[in-house]
Amino acid sequence: MTDPHPLLSHTAEPDSPPRLTEVKLHRRSSLDDTIEHCIGDFGWKHIFQATLVSFAWFFDAQQTFISVFTDAEPKWSCTNTNQSSSSCTNLCRLPDGAWKWDSPPDASIISEWSLQCAGSIIKGLPASSFFFGCLVGGFALATLADSSLGRKNLLVLSSLFMSLTGVLTALSTDVWMYTAMRFLSGFGRATIGTCALVLSTELVGKKWRENIGIIGFIFFTLGFLSLPMIAYCARDSSWRFMYLWTCVPSVFYSFSLVFLVRESPRWLFIKGRKEEFAETLRSMAAPTNRSSLTQSFFGKCAEWDQEKTQETDIFSAVKILLKKRWSCRRLVSMMVVGFGIGLIYYGMPLGLGNLSFDLYLSVTLNALSEFPASLFTFLLIGKLNRKWSVLGLCVLSGICSVSCVLVSWQGVQIVLELLSFFCACTAFDIVLIYTLELFPTCVRNSAVSMVRQALVFGGALSPLLVAAGRNNSFLSYGVFGVAISVCALFVVCLPETRGRTMSDTFEEEERRDAADCNQRTLFCLI
Repeated sequence: MTDPHPLLSHTAEPDSPPRLTEVKLHRRSSLDDTIEHCIGDFGWKHIFQATLVSFAWFFDAQQTFISVFTDAEPKWSCTNTNQSSSSCTNLCRLPDGAWKWDSPPDASIISEWSLQCAGSIIKGLPASSFFFGCLVGGFALATLADSSLGRKNLLVLSSLFMSLTGVLTALSTDVWMYTAMRFLSGFGRATIGTCALVLSTELVGKKWRENIGIIGFIFFTLGFLSLPMIAYCARDSSWRFMYLWTCVPSVFYSFSLVFLVRESPRWLFIKGRKEEFAETLRSMAAPTNRSSLTQSFFGKCAEWDQEKTQETDIFSAVKILLKKRWSCRRLVSMMVVGFGIGLIYYGMPLGLGNLSFDLYLSVTLNALSEFPASLFTFLLIGKLNRKWSVLGLCVLSGICSVSCVLVSWQGVQIVLELLSFFCACTAFDIVLIYTLELFPTCVRNSAVSMVRQALVFGGALSPLLVAAGRNNSFLSYGVFGVAISVCALFVVCLPETRGRTMSDTFEEEERRDAADCNQRTLFCLI
């Protein structure tokens, strides 16, 4: 049977001062305890719900990295045998008819719209537009999941908007329309990963929360890995088919969420929607616990946690985050760390065309490197110290990224690139889990969204650095490495959260911090 007072077993110490012990004994039962009691053991219902929600990451990854293939510059060759080998190095200096594309002209937007001689800004504009759309959408939509729409509804709307604009992208007639559609797709995609992560972890008890959060990262890897397979099958077809093959299934997936997924019970509770809260827990409860979920039981829950009901407008979450000094410090620090990770995480796959490696093979290897990163996090997240793990992984990733610039041998270069990307992927996973634990339920989705926007901001700048790095590799991989190493230092000022239960309100988080501070002071005195 679930312990009705698990907080006591984690926090009470035999030698604790009477004042702290008294506070703990009279502390009200937490929402974690209520959900743990109702849900019981982790059953197939919870697996199905969490897996279906996490699958949103699959389509998210496809739209994030699809430009690696659709915006790639195809290979070409000279058609005039009288041309010298030295003159066949720059097609922009060759007359029409003296060269040809090795693949069909509509295989890429570069060849279809004759952008081969355009500047790096024009070539990188669609990819950067997508990430800037993510930034705008993130700031515009982030608070809706904490305020009016909730986690589930925002996930459905974001996924559907991204999918439909992806379908319309296939109808683009020039690079400017294409860029605009990529911006709109990024705008819709902005909150998918955040809502999927927060909702999946809030649908289960605290025992499985850390591991469930990793499932989304695994699906993201699978989505990334599916792209070279789709691109290889469509190598003799138009780039438009890639958008149709990835976005049409996503439309059907978005509608399935409406009927098959429940809203977060935590969010329903703090919004005062007690009847929906009770109905959700009854539908997810284990058979052994269902009989105890009576009206009087939920009435007691309402009495215990009455102060957790918070009616907020759509901007109140961000206002509270910035108003509290400790939350503002945590948010800014995590956003700086996220920016550094985003440069490498999004920039390295986009910059693979700069390496002298086969594009399909290098993208596949990078996608495969996310599997051990997700598996490493899945198996060890319960034992990893959040703060120092992020710092160590970021510094190692930075060293390997800078080393890519210093070596010329292809074998060593690709190994260093893969190792740098692996460390960045692992740090990416841990940072999102860390952010979940740093902030209470009432602003959790907004906080995770803001950190993800910092990650995406790094991604928005990376295509420009990648384009500049075609002439000077230090402007891409060198800048990536220095940036992630410096930004990672901001994690030092954050508290450690491993093993802590999640708070639901700012008051609860502040009481916990005060208790932790008192315990550390007592430990030092002893």
